[in-house]
Amino acid sequence: MPSYQFTCEVSPHYLPEQSAPEQDVYGFAYTVTVTNTGNATAQLISRHWVISDANGHTEEVKGLGVVGHQPLLKPGESFQYTSGSRLRTASGTMHGSYFCVAEDGTRFEAEIPMFVLQAQQGDAPPHRVLH
Repeated sequence: MPSYQFTCEVSPHYLPEQSAPEQDVYGFAYTVTVTNTGNATAQLISRHWVISDANGHTEEVKGLGVVGHQPLLKPGESFQYTSGSRLRTASGTMHGSYFCVAEDGTRFEAEIPMFVLQAQQGDAPPHRVLH
């Protein structure tokens, strides 16, 4: 019997060069690896992201594919891509799902587990101390 499952791993990174903390702009990149951990070939059709900042502002993003692709993955195959997001606070979270369709027409959702976007202290410009 076929099993339909994509597993998602995310690695986020703060982008100080695309941030302006004094203007409440914090840029982040995230690399997603989507792996077909089921036993049926399936295609990633669309994405749904929920992006929240530390002030509780939440934005939902929906669209076809990822970075212009709708990858067809055989069992065991992976697709990796990098994208980005901006927040108004130095930290926040993202999570979501991918809508997928198997070769036999079965539709399923692949969960993207929640991950944290955090402007690291080491990435921030140094603070001057006046004596």
